Amino acid sequence: MDIRPIHTKADYEATLKEVSALVDRDPDPGTPEGDRLDILATLVEAYEAKHVPIGSPDPVEAIRFRMEQRGLSVKDLEPIIGKSNRVYEILNRKRPLTLAMIRRLHRNLGIPADVLIAETSPGSCRMQGGHGAA
Repeated sequence: MDIRPIHTKADYEATLKEVSALVDRDPDPGTPEGDRLDILATLVEAYEAKHVPIGSPDPVEAIRFRMEQRGLSVKDLEPIIGKSNRVYEILNRKRPLTLAMIRRLHRNLGIPADVLIAETSPGSCRMQGGHGAA
């Protein structure tokens, strides 16, 4: 089977290429190819956990993700954020989330508060500690 640990970025990229090829062939579990895919995927996961840390999502992206998950529209966010123009300002990063909005988003949509209080993507507005009307 000749499977080795992933030590370098080159090893990682080569393994990803092989995993991709195996996924395209869609081998049955328990077959030699299926077992190889399972082992290589486990090695890739271990390497990524150590070398490719995943940060917390951006607050706006977390809101958009939850909207998509639940099939929510801007209108559905009005009781949580405010009138539709305010919702659009938040989603377009023109206005920061207020503390009151963060609390309501956490309570009503289950978005973790630590995600909502994180800084938004570079170049965008930052959360204001409870200032502004909601």
